[in-house]
Amino acid sequence: MMSPLGKLLVIGFGPGDMEHITKRALDALSESEVIIGYNTYVDLIRPLLNGQEIVRTGMTEEVSRAQEAVRQAEMGKKVAVISSGDAGVYGMAGLVYEVLMQKGWRREDGVEVEVVPGISAIQSCASLLGAPVMHDACTISLSDHLTPWETIVKRVEAAASADFVIALYNPRSGRRTRQIVETQSILLRYRDPQTPVGLVKSAYRERQQVIVTTLEDMLNHDIGMLTTVIIGNSSTMVYDGLIVTPRGYQRKYTLDATEQALKPHQRLRTEAEPWSLGAQAGAAPAVPGPSASVAATAVAAQARPQAVAAVQGSPSAAQAGSAPASLAAEALSRLAAGGRLPDDASARWSGQTPAVSASGVGAAAGTATGGFGKPALFEVGVSPGVGNKKFTARQMALLAEIAGEDGEVEYTPDHQIVLRVPCADPEELVGRLRDERLIVMPIGDVFKVKACDFCNMEKDDAVPVAEHLQVVLGGLQAPKETSIALNGCGMACYGAVLEDIGIVYRKGGYDLFLGGKKFGRNAHAAQPVAEGIPGEQITDIVEHIIAEYKEKGHPNERFHKFFKRVGVVAGFRHEDAPATVEVNAVCGD
Repeated sequence: MMSPLGKLLVIGFGPGDMEHITKRALDALSESEVIIGYNTYVDLIRPLLNGQEIVRTGMTEEVSRAQEAVRQAEMGKKVAVISSGDAGVYGMAGLVYEVLMQKGWRREDGVEVEVVPGISAIQSCASLLGAPVMHDACTISLSDHLTPWETIVKRVEAAASADFVIALYNPRSGRRTRQIVETQSILLRYRDPQTPVGLVKSAYRERQQVIVTTLEDMLNHDIGMLTTVIIGNSSTMVYDGLIVTPRGYQRKYTLDATEQALKPHQRLRTEAEPWSLGAQAGAAPAVPGPSASVAATAVAAQARPQAVAAVQGSPSAAQAGSAPASLAAEALSRLAAGGRLPDDASARWSGQTPAVSASGVGAAAGTATGGFGKPALFEVGVSPGVGNKKFTARQMALLAEIAGEDGEVEYTPDHQIVLRVPCADPEELVGRLRDERLIVMPIGDVFKVKACDFCNMEKDDAVPVAEHLQVVLGGLQAPKETSIALNGCGMACYGAVLEDIGIVYRKGGYDLFLGGKKFGRNAHAAQPVAEGIPGEQITDIVEHIIAEYKEKGHPNERFHKFFKRVGVVAGFRHEDAPATVEVNAVCGD
C-alpha cells in the first residue's frame, strides 16, 4: 500500500537573523520532518531545528534539492525546502514547481505545496540604507549561469533608461567579474555618475557591511555574491549618510505645510495628476506642415532684425522643414503636463547647427484637460526679452488676467516669470502672450539663454549674438537645465562667468567660459577657455558645444560634470580648478 502524500513547505526565512523570520516560517520549520537546503542556509537556521532529518547540498545543486524534496514528499513526509530572503525571489519556489510540473503534478490530487514568504534582500538591504526603494523599482540578477548574458544586458538597459531604482542580485563571484563592470558602463550611459548607490553585504548577519557610494565610484568597493547593490533613480538623494528616494510626484504633497493642499480624496483626480494618461488623453496630435514655419516665424519676430537675418541665412534654418513643429508639439505636451520634456523630445540638428526652435509651444493643435471637465495645469516661462528686463503695464496686466484666482505667478532670479495656470487651450494662451511681445519658453531640463540689460541697451553691440542664441537654442531639451549667459561688456556684472556657459563681450571679440557652478559647497566660476573670439564665430562655437553636450551628456548630468568627465568639448580642454586652501583665522593677537 502506497504512503499518503506528504507536504512541501518552501520557506523563505529572511536575511538570516532570528528577529526577521516570520512566525509562519518558524511554525513551518517546526512541523517539518525533513529540512533540505544549501549548506550555509542550514547553518543559519540550525538553532531553530529540533532533530529533523537534514539534507545538505552545495550552492549549485538546486535541481537535486528540488528533486529530493519532491521525492520525499511523495513518500508522505512533510518536507521544508529553505531559502534565504523570499523563496519566490531567486529562491527555490519556482524550481520546486518546475520539478512538480515535469512530473505531471496537479493541485487537487498531488503533493500539497505551501510557499512561506520571507523578507527579500531588496527589502532588508533598503532598510539598512535608508529608504532608497520608495518608488518604482526592479530586481535584476547578474548571474548568467541560468540566464544568457545578452538577455541580462537588455534588462539592465531597459531598467536604466526607464529610471527604475535597481537592485542587483548576485553581482559578482570569483569567476564572474566582468558582469558588474559592464552593468556599470550601461548605467552610466543613462544616469548621472553621482547617482547614489548602496552596497549591502550580509544584511542583518554577523559580518554585515553597509556602504553608501556613487555610480561612478561603486567598483572601488568590495562587491561579492553576498552583496546586494541598490542603484537610485534620477530623484534619489543622500542625506546624512542615508539614501532616500522621494515617494511622490510634483504637487502631490508638500513638506513645508501642516495641512496638505490636496485632500486624500482629491489626490487621484486627473486634474491633480497633469502628467497622467488621463490628463493627456484628450490632446490632439500636432498639426504638420505649414505650422512649423508659422511657429518659427513667431519666435523670430520677437528678436531683433539682425538675429532674424542671421538665422534665416543659416543652412540649418532653411533645411529645418517640419522639425520645429514636431519639437513644438513635444514641448507643448510637456508644458501642458507641468513636468519635464518627453524623453524622446530633442532638437533637430542639421550637421552641427541646430534648427530654429519653436520655443516649445505654438505649433500644435488640441487641448489639455483634466478630469471632470477641469483644465490641466499649464506651466511656462515668460520674459519681455533676452536683454530687456522691463515688463510693460499691458504685459503685467495680461499676466494677472491669465493667472486669475487659480493661477500662480512666480518671479525668478533669471528675470523670468513662471506662469502656472489651469488651461484648456495652451495654444490660445501662448498666442495671447506673444501678441504682447513676450517670449514664451518651456521650463525644466532645457537650454536657457540669459543676458544682462546691456546697460539699459546703451552697450548693445552684443545684443544680436544674445538674440541669435535665443532663437536658435532657447528652449531646446538639455540633459539637465543649462544656462547660456552673456555679458555685454568686460565688467561682467551680470555674472555670466558663473553660469554653465558664459560669454563676455569685449571690444574686438568674445571671451568664452565653460563649466561654472553657482551653488553648493564646491561652487566655482567657469573655466576661461578662449579670448577674443570674433563675432561671426562665437554663435557657431556655442552651437557646437551644445550639440556635443546633447549627444554625449548623460541624463541629469550637469554641464560642469559633463565637461570634466569628457575632458574635451568642441576642442576646449577641461582643467581642474586649483585646490582651495583652508586658512584658520588667528584671533586674539
